Amino acid sequence: MNLETEAQRPLSNRREQHGPRLEGPPLEGPTSATVNQALKLAAATAFGLTLVDAQEHERRFTWAELHERARRAAAALLERGVKPGDRVAMVLPTGLDFMDAFFGTLLAGAVPVPLYPPVRLGRMDEYVRTTARMLELTQARAVLSDRRVRLLLGGAVERARPDLGCPTVAELLEGSNASESSVTPDALGLIQFSSGSTVDPKPVALTHANLMAQVAMLRQVMPEIDPTRDRGVSWLPLYHDMGLIGCLLEAVYYPGDLVLLPPEAFLARPALWLRAISRHHGGVSPAPNFAYGLCLKRVRDEDLEGVDLSCWKYALNGAEPISQAVQQRFNQRFARWGFNAESLLPVYGLSEASLAVSFTQRGAARKTVEHDGRELVSVGVPVPGTRVEVREGRIWVSGPSVMKEYFDTPEATERALVDGWLDTGDLGFIEDGELFVSGRAKDIIIIRGANHAPQAFEECLDSVTGVRTGCAVAVGYLPRGHDGEALALLVEGEGEGLEQRITTAVLERTGIKPHAVVVLQPGTLPRTSSGKLRRQEALRRWLAGELAPPKPTNALNVGAEVAKSMLAFAKSRLK
Repeated sequence: MNLETEAQRPLSNRREQHGPRLEGPPLEGPTSATVNQALKLAAATAFGLTLVDAQEHERRFTWAELHERARRAAAALLERGVKPGDRVAMVLPTGLDFMDAFFGTLLAGAVPVPLYPPVRLGRMDEYVRTTARMLELTQARAVLSDRRVRLLLGGAVERARPDLGCPTVAELLEGSNASESSVTPDALGLIQFSSGSTVDPKPVALTHANLMAQVAMLRQVMPEIDPTRDRGVSWLPLYHDMGLIGCLLEAVYYPGDLVLLPPEAFLARPALWLRAISRHHGGVSPAPNFAYGLCLKRVRDEDLEGVDLSCWKYALNGAEPISQAVQQRFNQRFARWGFNAESLLPVYGLSEASLAVSFTQRGAARKTVEHDGRELVSVGVPVPGTRVEVREGRIWVSGPSVMKEYFDTPEATERALVDGWLDTGDLGFIEDGELFVSGRAKDIIIIRGANHAPQAFEECLDSVTGVRTGCAVAVGYLPRGHDGEALALLVEGEGEGLEQRITTAVLERTGIKPHAVVVLQPGTLPRTSSGKLRRQEALRRWLAGELAPPKPTNALNVGAEVAKSMLAFAKSRLK
């Protein structure tokens, strides 16, 4: 059966398709109706935010201080002509400027649109096109940035031409008064873009009620957190739902203390994450599966002198396929520093549901199943107030945190939402009362009538010498002269005979011989803003002859990009 066809069936038929269902417990709360109200309540406490840099220097701000700064930013936005309901994009790294821009936009009654900064400087043309598209889709009135990032935003601003330009946050706060607008729970509180792993990112429109329902769910499923003792610790990007909603907004809602590290600091030195958890008594800290694997590879014993991880109660593992082998190795390796294996909890969610859909319960037995030659890990049961149903192999979700629409994109909304149920596009099944996720429908490879998840082929390469870990995609395509789909592997790596070693590994494990194996230079495969591989985009580029490595990143090339950006800013002012 080809599961890919389900999304194209007439809506009337899709409404009639039902399957196994799971329901979360009743939702308690929320205690705040809007993000603005939650921030105001947090400001009445002594809790706050600690920013940690790559040298482990720290700066702390109370929620009261951040609330007052946000009121000044709100007043400045209103003075510049931002109106309630307007979209305000922000392209900012983790830091104080992001807090001012994000909460200031909310207090102005406007809608924040966090976008990712230009981190892959070798692909600036692609970044400019993608960012301009996001600004156009959301009809952003302004783009907020800082002095350094703004140097590279000229091309996107010239294309999208936001009415109020691209001021820095520092410029915004100069001499501003304080102000605050009231908003209702059904007002838009955030537009976050879907990951774009299978299609171009779509603008997920979330109301204040959606966001408050989500953070209330998270509080309810983590009952062992005591905000007077346990802190949140995160390195996750704030333009991504897990970092923004699961960490920042959750800390505001509790309220409690939150410690933030820059994502680039974690990637360079993963031990900084574990050291911050120990130093700040981090009770909850989520991450994608790759982060736990990176700690296994890059954290040395001497990096953890004096570290105690026994405080880490909720080590949430989500946002990408979960490896049971990585989890087991992480548990074994870091038990020496007090890490409790019961704390590593697989979870499942997506941006269209605000964030979380299902959670593994702390202390519950971990379940795995063999599925199509792969070991799948249970992602638990639905979070409070949420229902999950599997129809024809596809996972559907409903609940108070599920989006009402893709912003100003009615056709995409109609395809995704049916009678209040969200078609996640993910494949999975329910077994023994728990949810298992097996892959993305659009990524399924059909060979001789049989469906295969791409991970079944990609995981074969984990032990192949010369293959860069996590840098391979398996895709199905129709070769010239063939009457059926064939397997292609696009792999970043190097070494003599690598193509043959890849072919042998896949054939021995799966019984299927790849029709094409393409070895690529590092950084060639396209990724989402959160680092996920874009299989279908990689296939498109390969077939079009456009799959090329990024340009070298050096002072000369960076200077050229800055010059292009400045010229684009100048042109945008002349139009």
